[in-house]
This record gives sequence, C-alpha cells and structure tokens, in this order.
Amino acid sequence: MKKTIFVVGAGKGLGNAVAKKFGQNDFKVVLMSRNAENLENYKAEFDAEGIEAEILVADAADAADGRQFAATLNRAKENYGTPDVLFYNVGITTPDDALSQGVDAELLMQRYQIDVAGAYTAVQTIMDDAFVGKKGSILITGGGLAMYPYAGFLPLSMDKAALRAMVLALNPVYKEKGVFIGAVQVCDTIGASEKYMPVNIAEKFWKLYQNRSDAEIVY
Repeated sequence: MKKTIFVVGAGKGLGNAVAKKFGQNDFKVVLMSRNAENLENYKAEFDAEGIEAEILVADAADAADGRQFAATLNRAKENYGTPDVLFYNVGITTPDDALSQGVDAELLMQRYQIDVAGAYTAVQTIMDDAFVGKKGSILITGGGLAMYPYAGFLPLSMDKAALRAMVLALNPVYKEKGVFIGAVQVCDTIGASEKYMPVNIAEKFWKLYQNRSDAEIVY
C-alpha cells in the first residue's frame, strides 16, 4: 500500500517540489492550499506526471482558535486516511517595506496565526494514535531568519524563530513516541540561485525524512 503525504501549503514553488519528490518515491500526495482553482491545476499537472494526487482547500488562517483549520485536517484524514508524513509549508514572506500600514501588533498576531499557530494546530491535529502507530514524520519549512533575524522581515524573523523553537522542543518528546519532527532551515530566497531552486531544497526534505535523526538541516 502506498504511503501518503499531506502537503499544507501546496504551490508552484517549494510545496509542489516536495510533493513531487515524495510522489516520485511512490507516495500518494494530498495537496492543500487556499485557492481551489490553483489546486485543480496542480492536480492536473501531477496526474500528467503519473503521481497520484488529491486536493483539499485548507486555510491556516481559518479562525483564531484554529478549530476550522483542524476540522479541515480531520476531514482529510477521514477522506484519505492517516498520513505517513505531514509537510507544513505555510509562511507570509512579504517584506516589511511593502506594507503600507507598517508593522503593528495586530499584524504580528495575524502572521503568527498563519506561520506558527497554524503549524502547531496541524501538528497537534495529526498526532493521534494512528499517526503514532505509523511512526509518522512531520516536516516543517523553516528559514535562516530563525538564526539571523532581519528588521526588514521582522514578523517572518520572529515567526521562523518560533517555528524552530517548536521543532527543537518537540523533537525529543516525539522521538520517544516513535514520531519524527524536523525542519529544513532555508537560508536564502527560494529560487534566488541554483542552490535554492525548489527541486534542490526538496532533496533536503527527502534526506530529512529518510534519516529521521537530526531535528534540522540548515541549508
């Protein structure tokens, strides 16, 4: 039976690159993002490449308490079974100087809900007895801003640091249960150079999944 990966944050960049890497290794992929039309296009693309793919509209920003987002993930489990891998690839990367209203506490909370609380909701929702029984893996897209914060991306710097803390804190706890959680800390703009092309970063996620040892790869 095929293994399954849930991709929260499917998209033409890293999300789909990681999904394709797993799909090429005989995984069924469940693509999730906010835009239904885009998802239909992604499914057609995956189908054409011979990768079994399902789609589900999901928004990590749904409801401040996360219940709507959790309900969507639970529906995915009902429809497609407990996944073997959860990949959380959601983050707002708008530079601060592009924000006409500037950075205030309200904006910080909005970004935190999507970037960090959404990830935590996904992790907590997926960590049921069935996932533990499968010795599942949770993969998170981190960023170099977690270690090297920059004022021009203040909300993202804060959120990536929080995500890194979550992964490092939960890794030894989940390891005792037989579950792996880890992150790839992407230290440059995705697509900015050959090294940081999505397909090359996807290889790092595959390595992280296969090794299930280090809590992070800094790339």
